[in-house]
Amino acid sequence: MRQPAKHFQELVVWQKAHALVLAIYGLTKSFPKEEAYGLTSQLRRAAVSVPANIAEGFKKKGRNDKVRFLNIAQGSLEEVRYYLILVCDLKYAETQTPMERLEEVSKILEAYMCSILNSGS
Repeated sequence: MRQPAKHFQELVVWQKAHALVLAIYGLTKSFPKEEAYGLTSQLRRAAVSVPANIAEGFKKKGRNDKVRFLNIAQGSLEEVRYYLILVCDLKYAETQTPMERLEEVSKILEAYMCSILNSGS
């Protein structure tokens, strides 16, 4: 059995979410300049919200508080999903790889939430 994480950086879900953020920043570098305060900003903000809420929830003491922040991360992940669909439809970039990363984060995040809810901690 694994030792409980002492820092949020040890969580695989946070590591994968952080990698998604880095990929989103790389993806948005090539967006049209007129999108700097629009889609680029919104997509980056939503992406950053995912690992940020995982990190914040990590230190919450109560199970319900932890899960609330993880649920906020899920909401932000879905926002990123929509923006990636829009990016693809606007033909700004290829989004298959970031979408695959997003799916992985989504599955791990769901499993992490379930483990918290089922553990009682």
